[in-house]
Amino acid sequence: MKQLSEPEMLHRVAAYCSAAERCIQDVEKKIKAAGLTGEESDRIIARLLKERFIDESRFARYFVNDKLRFNKWGRIKISYELQRKGIPADIRTEALAGIDEQEYQDILFSLLKSKKKTTRGKDERETYIKLLRFAAGRGFEGRDTSRCLKQLFNGNDYDEDTFE
Repeated sequence: MKQLSEPEMLHRVAAYCSAAERCIQDVEKKIKAAGLTGEESDRIIARLLKERFIDESRFARYFVNDKLRFNKWGRIKISYELQRKGIPADIRTEALAGIDEQEYQDILFSLLKSKKKTTRGKDERETYIKLLRFAAGRGFEGRDTSRCLKQLFNGNDYDEDTFE
């Protein structure tokens, strides 16, 4: 593959950003893979930011929305992934604050309800613990998960403080 010039790469990366929301880190990887220098990369990114092809707060809002609705991830996992993408803490916090609490609880409840059908344990307590671990792996908070599991297990309380 031939070396791309800075204007050619700018055009390609602008098209890349137009196709879907991207963060600075995604664009930097693309530019680095093309073999451009750090200086050229900085100029391209500055131009994309100026022309609003890249907007990290917009990216974070869409990322939170997509991961919650389609991947059914909780706040903890979404926040971690945003952090891995280099999104600043204030933007992460703002994007996560945009989550509708009722929708979040509904997603968690339906996720646990469907998982409960396929989860086997020697007793209800073991099933409860397995579901708690499952939700934690998806990035849901322990307190929210316990609340949903109590509803699912008809009010049986397995001392939620032991699991958090």
